Amino acid sequence: MLKFKNVVKKFTKVRAVDDLSFEIKKGEIFALLGPNGAGKTSSVRMIMQIMEPDSGSITFGPSVMQGDKVNRSKLGYLPEERGLYQDAPIIKTLVYLSTLRGSDPAEAQKKANAWLDRFGILDRKAEKISTLSKGNQQKVQFIASILHEPEFAILDEPFSGFDPINQELISDIIRELRDGGMTILLSAHQMQLIENIADRILMINNGKELISGTFDDIRNNTISDKKLIVTYDGDVKNELFQGSGDIRNSIMTAPGEWEIYFSENYSMNEVLKIMIAAGSVKTLKTSDVNLHEIFIESFRNGGRAHE
Repeated sequence: MLKFKNVVKKFTKVRAVDDLSFEIKKGEIFALLGPNGAGKTSSVRMIMQIMEPDSGSITFGPSVMQGDKVNRSKLGYLPEERGLYQDAPIIKTLVYLSTLRGSDPAEAQKKANAWLDRFGILDRKAEKISTLSKGNQQKVQFIASILHEPEFAILDEPFSGFDPINQELISDIIRELRDGGMTILLSAHQMQLIENIADRILMINNGKELISGTFDDIRNNTISDKKLIVTYDGDVKNELFQGSGDIRNSIMTAPGEWEIYFSENYSMNEVLKIMIAAGSVKTLKTSDVNLHEIFIESFRNGGRAHE
């Protein structure tokens, strides 16, 4: 669906995107992650042709092309910076924006009503957008980005402004859109939600790739698939954690509390011996490693996988 090849974008002395390459497959949810200033927004704006790369190439699959040009009606875009007509009625705004992308007005109104109903704001469709809360305005903006049923949708911070219930609703809808054949590029900071819906993930920093792959791929290449949470009474000989081939990493999360990450071919018996030798164990439990921990660990170590 999209090939982003050796792309460079510079602003004065800053290389916002630095020889970055990745591919997005048709019909997948592809998550683009990174801290503020990593190059995500610049990448998205170049994909949307809001600005041009200084070098490299960005090419779309045939389903998005019309001759040798991108058919913009096949693209959907939810920008991080919201921009709705505050004094316009909700339904008129949605129909207008959809017809700009080639939709039939009557069909657009029918679909807009269905989406507003699903989001619980159909009874307010004649009201001005300015009367809505931030969360409800976000719902309207989201609907506007996918109402014309694009082949490829870019959703930049789609969960922003939503409570947990609506975040789950948006997650379900994104999955449904993917299952219906839409390709989705997703950028967000809610790691738990991304972990649950993304087919593949790319983490970038300073415009460069840190690590990429499925959630399981990047988990195994950065920390491990599981961790051990240990709390101690009294002093801890944490230097013992560093001398074992069974332990990949150890982090003190609170006084007397440690998170222990396993090496690939660890022996739990050997790990437990080290834990006991390090001090008086108070509690001990295992837990799955989540995407938030992978994100932090990747940037702590410059994205390099542990040996």
